[in-house]
Amino acid sequence: MIEINLLPGAGRKARGRGNGASLGATLSGVAAKVKDPHLIFGVVTVAVCLALVGALQLRQTAVASRLDEEEQQAVQDSVKYAAELKVRRAAEARRDSVLKQLGIIKAIDNNRFVWPHLMDEVSRVMPPYTWLTAMSQASAIPTPASLQADSAARKDSLNVTPAAMKFRIMGNTVDIQALTRLMKDLEASAFVQNVVLDKSMLAVVDGKEVTEFQLSAEYQTPDSSAIRLQPIALSVR
Repeated sequence: MIEINLLPGAGRKARGRGNGASLGATLSGVAAKVKDPHLIFGVVTVAVCLALVGALQLRQTAVASRLDEEEQQAVQDSVKYAAELKVRRAAEARRDSVLKQLGIIKAIDNNRFVWPHLMDEVSRVMPPYTWLTAMSQASAIPTPASLQADSAARKDSLNVTPAAMKFRIMGNTVDIQALTRLMKDLEASAFVQNVVLDKSMLAVVDGKEVTEFQLSAEYQTPDSSAIRLQPIALSVR
């Protein structure tokens, strides 16, 4: 039996309705799945993580760029100031050397009037019928090395004081009371301290009996009021 379709396009419309129904069913299924809270949470979590990773990547890139710029600037500054630091270290080394030499010169200069003061004080208090036979230094004589070490110690610590110079006096006297007076007057001097009688004995000098004695004492730095300054006048021709 032969059927003739007298309504053209009717079959296509039917088929079109079928495809539309199929697509609508698919979309309805997807919509049903999207309504699942677990799926929504997973999708949101992935989106947030991607956003955080992107933000961190951008931040790390910016920080790395800034650090590279700072490193380049530091290298340039190091190269720039290296020569200046070298010159400064050389100048400081020369300064320390000059200060060390000045300390030695000052230590020597401070001690150059010690013996004139001591000899002047001893001659001033010498009693009658008493004379000296020798006068010498008992402590170690300072050398440039010891002066340098003492200068360094004084620089490192303000409490370090130089050792007092010790000296000996040997002589003769015909009066034992004169020896006692000599020791007492020396101890009263502003330049002498710690006067001690080391030994005394009877001896014969030029047919006369005398008392030989040996005294030990130390030099002390006097107060500024005990030092008298005299002007020096030089005539120029």
